[in-house]
Amino acid sequence: MDSRELHDDAIVIDGLVIAKWDRDLFEDMRKGGITTANCTVSVWEGFQNTVNNIVEMNNLIEANSDIITKVRTTADIRRAKQEGKTGVMMGFQNAHAYEDQLGYVQVFKDLGVGVVQMCYNTQNLVGTGCYERDGGLSGFGHEIVAEMNRVGVMCDLSHVGAKTSEEVILASKKPVCYSHCLPSGLKDHPRNKSDQELKFIADHGGFVGVTMFAPFLKNGIHSTIEDYVEAIAYIFNLVGEDQIGIGTDFTQGHGQPFFEWLTHDKGYARRLTNFGEIINPEGIRTLGEFPNLTDALLRHGFTETQVRKIMGENWLRVLGDVWGE
Repeated sequence: MDSRELHDDAIVIDGLVIAKWDRDLFEDMRKGGITTANCTVSVWEGFQNTVNNIVEMNNLIEANSDIITKVRTTADIRRAKQEGKTGVMMGFQNAHAYEDQLGYVQVFKDLGVGVVQMCYNTQNLVGTGCYERDGGLSGFGHEIVAEMNRVGVMCDLSHVGAKTSEEVILASKKPVCYSHCLPSGLKDHPRNKSDQELKFIADHGGFVGVTMFAPFLKNGIHSTIEDYVEAIAYIFNLVGEDQIGIGTDFTQGHGQPFFEWLTHDKGYARRLTNFGEIINPEGIRTLGEFPNLTDALLRHGFTETQVRKIMGENWLRVLGDVWGE
């Protein structure tokens, strides 16, 4: 089958989207043939404001139920595929919303949150992000990991410090992930992961989602979809064909104020980084261009089976391992 037929037939999972949620975006996801995406509903927010975000997302899902559906289980992902809809899997990019309450892990799981990044760039009660001196996983953090394992929430380590990440990988009894990352072997950046880190997570049954966030790609804002495929191939060669997938980190629809909020600690305090201009790689500028990625992977020499795994089947399997359903 040609690349478009393969894309239309495959389960396509994007392991991280932090876009401006509205009808236009959901229509573009459908255009891109995305089966399910891990949609961020919490970064700097505490418990209350995160609940408010989930209420907003629930309302959006209800209002756009002709094209999107809520995902809690892998059966929901398969159902979304059958119905020709895009599944919304809710996730956090920071465990901050758990505050200091272990019980909130279950509460948010019941609301549909299935993937949680342990820290976002800086220190929280669980551990340390990638922009601070890394003190490792706290005692409370160990309890949070155990509780996430128990209720079936995936531990995400994308913007988590190296020491904290290592300790989560060793502490977790279920697979953990970098839902969206790039290799420092192609570009040295605090957010990118070394060959050693990528191998370590894979050797312990973990999973790597590859992002295309231009500031972390080798050619920055001049990157093309070929640069993205190069990064995928680089990680593929380190972790193998069963522990790799896609996590674009699409920020579609957001303006500069959103990035100012993201790049300051807690959304308002010290500046942590400056992304500069953000232009997605040519060929995959929008979620609607997702079929181009399947085509580019095939052109690069990946087999049809490997492309299906990278585009979504590996995510489906590992989420099933964590969620238990």
